Amino acid sequence: MLVLTIAALDIYTGRDIHLGPLLVIAPALTASLAGPRLTALAGVLAVAAQVLTAVFLGGLTTPDHLAQIIALTTLSALVIFMRCVRERRDRALSRARSVAETAQRVLLRPPPRRIGPLQVAWLYMSAEDETEIGGDLFAFARAAHSATRVVIGDVRGNGLAAIGEASLVLGAFREGAHRYATLSGLVAALEDSVSRNLEDVTDTEHDPGEHFITCLVLEIPDDALSAAEMINCGHPPPLLLHDQRVTVLHARQPLPPLGVCERTTEDDRIDPFTFEGGDMLVLYTDGVIEARSPNGAFYPLAERVASFPATNPDTLLHHIHRDLLAHVGGHLADDAALLVIERTPSHRPNLTPHPMGHHRHHLSGSPPPPGR
Repeated sequence: MLVLTIAALDIYTGRDIHLGPLLVIAPALTASLAGPRLTALAGVLAVAAQVLTAVFLGGLTTPDHLAQIIALTTLSALVIFMRCVRERRDRALSRARSVAETAQRVLLRPPPRRIGPLQVAWLYMSAEDETEIGGDLFAFARAAHSATRVVIGDVRGNGLAAIGEASLVLGAFREGAHRYATLSGLVAALEDSVSRNLEDVTDTEHDPGEHFITCLVLEIPDDALSAAEMINCGHPPPLLLHDQRVTVLHARQPLPPLGVCERTTEDDRIDPFTFEGGDMLVLYTDGVIEARSPNGAFYPLAERVASFPATNPDTLLHHIHRDLLAHVGGHLADDAALLVIERTPSHRPNLTPHPMGHHRHHLSGSPPPPGR
């Protein structure tokens, strides 16, 4: 219709006004909406219309009409060529996205919504566009005894460059979570693995600075009467919600981040705390609390958590997610991860796989997260 309209107007206005060059709009618009074949068809129709117009307005042999036909043919060919290049780039991007999704499912496995007596909700946001994983990490595992072990950590740096270091910690945690009887033994194994293998997975040539991983490791027994334990290796402290009150669980003697120095088993670095039925734990990385508003204010996580209705982990996480994006104006400058864990009255070791979405922002359960 566009080609016919322009050709008809060109014929109607006569020889004094030349509208033929506008015919290039047809293949240009088609290239933005369709593939190379339809773009080529639009280009052929545009050139044919230009030839038809030339016949009506004095013939094909006039220099003006010949120049218009050659120019339109050349421009249409360039548009078709650029559309073919874009088609190849789109296919390459689609393959890259597929690889990223597969890597995420393998590396950052979605935790179950229920594990032992715990109900879990989680959120992951990557700072880089078109990526779904970065330098933040978390994982759950059952211990050899009746307890659940949790790790959350943060690699120095963010985005795709930090994936190797994150995979190193996650692999060591999953291997050792059920093997070591004590939490301090597990943390010592994590440090040993990071110390031995960190140089193999980091790009020290382009990033010669110090590489390390902050992490928080917890053990939550199935029995609510037994104290939970945590070891903090330079990571932001978790928040405990008990009777509508928020408590920051600071470590008495925090350890340095993984990869900074070698360490041995140190049971005196374990911090016990009470985690009763109905209580919730909020674990997070520094990408959350260091998120800045447009005027430079940090996100006050503990204050906001205290103001949200904490009916269940999904609802609380939804409120935090929505409020955090509103605080920063819609996009984070650093990777960020959040876990909300609630101890429920049920002590059945029920493990139900968590559904994994396609979005770069992952939320468990409902209500759904706001759109990007």
